[in-house]
Amino acid sequence: MKILVVDDDGVTRKILGLYLKTKGYEVVFAENGLDALEKLGIEDVNIVLTDLNMPYMDGIEFVKNMRAEPSYNHIPVLMVTTEADAEERTRAFDAGVDGYLMKPVTADAINAKVRELLKRIFSQGGEINVRP
Repeated sequence: MKILVVDDDGVTRKILGLYLKTKGYEVVFAENGLDALEKLGIEDVNIVLTDLNMPYMDGIEFVKNMRAEPSYNHIPVLMVTTEADAEERTRAFDAGVDGYLMKPVTADAINAKVRELLKRIFSQGGEINVRP
């Protein structure tokens, strides 16, 4: 199971990576939306965790671009952000995220959301590594 963590803050990437690696997930990192789109093109990613506010391409634009690409528009996305504003949350869901968590987050909260996304994948009969 491979998870892509997208965040412009190196400390946040490292912390989220540690949370996920302790549960046995393989983790790939990207610094912004552009970097993440490149990683999606070369890695078999099963779930994406992304920040909202990033340089070059923010989380909303990244998710919109991701959803427009048939090769990986099926991959679940969890937005992990400091944005508490209801309007930003709505924009994220309108762009296509599957979940939304507020920073700071705990390892338990991250892993619970990842498990929830995995259950959703399997309950819909989906495969976790679909490539055309």
